[in-house]
Amino acid sequence: MVYRVCKVFEVESGHMLSKHPDRCRFPHGHTRRIEVVVSSDSLDANDMVCDFKALKVAISDFIDTFDHAMAINSADKARPALEAIGDRLVVFENTDPTTEVLAKHIFDYVRARIGSGKTFKDRSGIEYAFPPGLRLERVRVGETSSTWAEYASS
Repeated sequence: MVYRVCKVFEVESGHMLSKHPDRCRFPHGHTRRIEVVVSSDSLDANDMVCDFKALKVAISDFIDTFDHAMAINSADKARPALEAIGDRLVVFENTDPTTEVLAKHIFDYVRARIGSGKTFKDRSGIEYAFPPGLRLERVRVGETSSTWAEYASS
């Protein structure tokens, strides 16, 4: 049997899809629901798959880079005009920041954090670590109330 838990993050996120033939090539935004699902075959010493706070502390700063930010393709012709956004501009190298691309990007980051063996401190200095045997199963990113994209381990 497998235990699973999910931590959800929400961000207000803009993007432009330069390869899209219609309106999605223009700046627009979404309230994105990001679901991170982890699993384990057993519970840790605290009877948990993983402390939800460990997930929050380890990845919330990364997720925050998308909040109130504009994601674009590095080759987008509007890039020079958008550079003034500064750190709220998220650039994907020669790739449109579709919801599918965002799901994989976030998945890769979270998988690296889980596999790092590091501890993560919250703002009060408490350290959190991921338990041995924790697996990242999937990251699902919602674009609207009726659409989402997911990237999962095989």
